[in-house]
Amino acid sequence: MEVALYFEIKDQKEKIVQCVLCPHRCMMAVGKTGICRARKNVDGILYSLTYNKFTSINMDPIEKKPLYHFYPGSQILSVGTFGCNFRCSFCQNWEISQSAVGEIPVTEMSSETALEMAKKNHSVGIAYTYNEPLINYEWVRKTSELFKKNNLKNVIVTNGYISETPLRELIPFIDAANVDIKFFNESVHKKMTNGSLEPVKKSVEMLVKNKVHVELTNLIIPGENDNLTEIEQMSRWIAGLDKRIPLHFSRYFPSYKLKTPATEMRMLTDAHKIAKKYLKHVYIGNINDYNYANTNCEACGEVLIKREGYIVHRENLEKSTCKKCGTKVNIII
Repeated sequence: MEVALYFEIKDQKEKIVQCVLCPHRCMMAVGKTGICRARKNVDGILYSLTYNKFTSINMDPIEKKPLYHFYPGSQILSVGTFGCNFRCSFCQNWEISQSAVGEIPVTEMSSETALEMAKKNHSVGIAYTYNEPLINYEWVRKTSELFKKNNLKNVIVTNGYISETPLRELIPFIDAANVDIKFFNESVHKKMTNGSLEPVKKSVEMLVKNKVHVELTNLIIPGENDNLTEIEQMSRWIAGLDKRIPLHFSRYFPSYKLKTPATEMRMLTDAHKIAKKYLKHVYIGNINDYNYANTNCEACGEVLIKREGYIVHRENLEKSTCKKCGTKVNIII
């Protein structure tokens, strides 16, 4: 275990502490963990239970995060722990995200070992992913500093539910982020995740403002967030930050506790059409039609990157410029 950052002692006599890492601000008596299951009050001190402990360690295509405009075609060391500060009934990685310490096998890995592994496998960097990575803040913070010093990239794949101060202090080490905008309606967001929407929006705004490469994901679930008016509102909000932010719509399939039928293709294409009115780059994932995964020039429409699953072909792209019309596009290579 590692002593946690961002907590306050609320009652010295009773040894009650409050975690202030995320907006839940969990109050914990001795022996109790927070909503995330990853931070525990041990005799009046908050500890991280996930430090150096991982349930998943893999080399992944960076497109799997998904990141389509950040070193496309590269491989990235991807690591995940256990726990989450959301309670999504539709979680695809629920076996780890809804587990607590001792409920799932873990592998010990230090920051230094992660760096060695990344170098050995010619990784572009490291992605903190699979479950909510920012509940493992102490390890992410140390490791991101180490990777930055070694000129390797740091990627967070996150729900964005983190307090402003810890995010602000982490941002200098983060190169790219995919933030999951699960619902763009406050009441639905609260009902489906047990967390508020506004802190997520604030996190996205902070990342964009501080020049982190940002891509966004929205899993469309029938009956919950398939309202086209709300999809348009979300698209307009994103465009207000930057029209070139890539938005990934993802097809929902029944998972974990939610048994709603899978999203119909028509719904996804309607959402795509609406978002394209405001945004330059909109994708659809979890489908067999790879045309919705291609990256086109935002000026002339030429296909720059063709994707077939995780197979990536650069077709009309020279560095970050369209070969046909010379437009510089929002792709980091």
